[in-house]
Amino acid sequence: MLIEDIRQSLQTAGAKPCHAQRVLRAWLRAQPLDVGRRGRLAEDVLPKSVRAMLPDMRAALDGLARVRSEHAGQDGSVRLLIELADAQTVESVLLPRDALCISTQVGCAVGCTFCMTGREGLSRQLGSAEIVAQVVLARARRVVKKVVFMGMGEPAHNLDNVLDAIELLGTLGEIGHKNLVFSTVGNRRVFERLLLGAVKPALALSLHTTRADLRAELLPRAPRIDPVELVELGERYARATGYPIQYQWTLLEGVNDSDEELEGIVKLLTGKYALMNFIPYNTVADLPFKRPSWQRAATMAGTLHQHGILSRLRNSAGQDIDGGCGQLRARTAKVEFRRKSVVS
Repeated sequence: MLIEDIRQSLQTAGAKPCHAQRVLRAWLRAQPLDVGRRGRLAEDVLPKSVRAMLPDMRAALDGLARVRSEHAGQDGSVRLLIELADAQTVESVLLPRDALCISTQVGCAVGCTFCMTGREGLSRQLGSAEIVAQVVLARARRVVKKVVFMGMGEPAHNLDNVLDAIELLGTLGEIGHKNLVFSTVGNRRVFERLLLGAVKPALALSLHTTRADLRAELLPRAPRIDPVELVELGERYARATGYPIQYQWTLLEGVNDSDEELEGIVKLLTGKYALMNFIPYNTVADLPFKRPSWQRAATMAGTLHQHGILSRLRNSAGQDIDGGCGQLRARTAKVEFRRKSVVS
């Protein structure tokens, strides 16, 4: 389902744009659809025909996504396995400090070699309403003031639906534009399209290495953009929006944690409006990569600070529950496969 489908259904029932906004705002707040701002009831503000269709609308919206299971981490994060109407599943993560990480696709076509989601390939796109539904489910549990599009999928491959969701969240959803973070491996059209919208999100670019050849190995189906060009594109967007680019770097022991890579980062990011996020790899049993020592990761972040480059060493949420993106979904799928095998 698309956000436009919701608007069209409301319009068909006789809703004016202001009525549709009221219903959508209530949904985005995880409130009953018949309650508006300051507790005003539907009969005070909505036409009778619109009020009559609200139960069916509520059922349709609730049917977009449901929480199939919750997995709490010691760091305060909660990983949610979300089941969609067609029984496909995606993952969302409630993060500390009122943040939420959501998915944009079932699976992913980029095929990052260190990513569990990338191993499965792409099953389908999420509709814009399904993307927003993850925020609604999270808000039913706790306050959400920041949404990062860093879950399953590559947002650039579902650009129209993701941008529609961003616009709704940044307007009726009342989330600050810089607190909507579009994460991508890099695509030239992204830098053009994001600047055209009324809501211009912050941008996170998955860099992972300064070497074009290694990047092609790690991200085999990402657009072939040299890291130098990628940073230049990011810098233009950062200067145009006033938000620094968040560069994502998953630290893989013996792969991209060398002194040579550090020198490359310094060369690329010196003087740039940027923040480097070092994320030690969340180990996956079936993959050959390893997580470097925390000391090595801290040394890398400290070295960048010494060169005047803002850096942050992040511990991926849900480490204690093997919560790396795609692991929860994959683990559940394995359990179901075994259960069906036993039954058959």
